[in-house]
Amino acid sequence: MSAAAASLQSTRLRRAMLVAPGRLEMCDFVSSHPAAGEILLQVRCALSCGTDLKAWRRGHPLWKMPTPLGHEFAGVVAEVGLGVTEFALGDEVMAAPTAPCEICFYCGRGQENLCLTAIDNMVLGAYGDMLLLPAHVVAKSTFHKPPDLPFEEAALLEPLSCVVHAQAIAKPESYETAMIIGGGPFGLLHMMVLRAAGVRQVVVAGRGKDRLRWAAEMGADRVIDVDHEDAAAAAAQLNGGHGPDLVFECTGQLDGWSDALARTRRGGRVVFFGGCQPGTMLSVDTRRMHYDGLSLLAPFHYRRRDVRRAYELLAERRLGAHRIINARRKLSDLAEVFAMMDRGAVLKCAVIP
Repeated sequence: MSAAAASLQSTRLRRAMLVAPGRLEMCDFVSSHPAAGEILLQVRCALSCGTDLKAWRRGHPLWKMPTPLGHEFAGVVAEVGLGVTEFALGDEVMAAPTAPCEICFYCGRGQENLCLTAIDNMVLGAYGDMLLLPAHVVAKSTFHKPPDLPFEEAALLEPLSCVVHAQAIAKPESYETAMIIGGGPFGLLHMMVLRAAGVRQVVVAGRGKDRLRWAAEMGADRVIDVDHEDAAAAAAQLNGGHGPDLVFECTGQLDGWSDALARTRRGGRVVFFGGCQPGTMLSVDTRRMHYDGLSLLAPFHYRRRDVRRAYELLAERRLGAHRIINARRKLSDLAEVFAMMDRGAVLKCAVIP
């Protein structure tokens, strides 16, 4: 064990646990030493996430409670396991919390995002002082953090990877008009990536004065307040009266999915990015889908190449992605962070151990 790791182990280590919906507990824990291929990471920043909020509100179908929370992170290597040569004590790193097995049915067909074991082996527990990264994540999803990239921005690697995957499936073109339903963190990340790709017009439709203001300040060509405007009429006027070529649904609500279908032009593409509550059913006008030639896409998670591209975008510092991190709190204030997210008062909060 390194001297730094020994010093950390001798202090009280904390990790947030979700023990029941709406109930978080800050627990003491003893971190394991890294086994072969693993890394022990001192967390420098973890980011709040809408998935964590949904789990806090109602549980998560893939996470059995009690469960550690937090999966967007960056930090410093405190100890390395046998055989780790790419990373060393003191290295500043950033990582996505999953990696594909590369041998299952889906990985064999290039659908690493659907890997049978990736989510089951997801790294959780970034709301804590220390985090153990398993060998498969170290080997496939961990990167050296560029020196000029702040830990907060580096921690965006996982959500940005999801956005990159969705846009790789959607294939936006520079001459198109794209509409984003939902002005939350994912909606704004989509907006930033579309702007960086040179898409002609990017429109954000959503709720909340602050979120719409943030969207405008961060580069939306137009914002539509769905509570105070005729959103259907506003969308229909886009693109010379044809409607948007491409619609990204980023609310994870059934109304948002229905709106996305209704707003897209003939021959357009709908990207159902936000996951709805289990058991939710969507009604589709089959006549419109068929005769209007709609393409319905539902991307989930990410592939290794998406993580690599997200890393490159962050390293290039062209997105200005740090702008969606608009609050900072200590780990001991995590309950306040979830309360802020629950009332929509923050986009992303940096949680600093």
